[in-house]
Amino acid sequence: AILVGIGLSAACGFRIFVPFLVVSVAANAGHLSISPEFEWIGSQTAVAAFLVATVLEISAYYVPLFDNFLDSITTPASFVAGSVLMAAMVSDLSPFLQWSLAVIAGGGTAVSVQSFTVLARISSTSMTAGLGNPIVSTIEAGGSTFLSILSIFVPVAAFIGVLTLIYLTYKKVILKIYRRYSFKSAGVKS
Repeated sequence: AILVGIGLSAACGFRIFVPFLVVSVAANAGHLSISPEFEWIGSQTAVAAFLVATVLEISAYYVPLFDNFLDSITTPASFVAGSVLMAAMVSDLSPFLQWSLAVIAGGGTAVSVQSFTVLARISSTSMTAGLGNPIVSTIEAGGSTFLSILSIFVPVAAFIGVLTLIYLTYKKVILKIYRRYSFKSAGVKS
């Protein structure tokens, strides 16, 4: 359940409503058990609501410049969404442990992935004047869908994928930023 929650939380970093839609459909079809207080996610009403929200969210990311604005909103929203999905996946824990795990593992994972997508969109906007952003949006929506489905049916593979993504982000982005600014502050040219 923890691995499923982490994978779904990471998928929230790409798109907020796609993982909710996948979880809603899977729970409604009986393929996924959800914590009792979150069983509403598997209702037919929730499936319809998440479907509408997913279509609107994905469509909005194809509007130039509006996609950058959405990133400023979705960063804190991904933390909440990742926390909720993690809490929905783990049951048999005390509420304190359930929500601590949800906030740290779920919210933290979602924000880590969301930070990566923000950097990708900023890079795309600066290098292509926003013309490449629809490609980035398509990759993010596909990544969220794939990771959500993988998390439910093969959670170990999804978890390994999330760890790989976080590692690559660390290696390619964080270390590059660290090296750039640590050399400048030391007076060394890079």
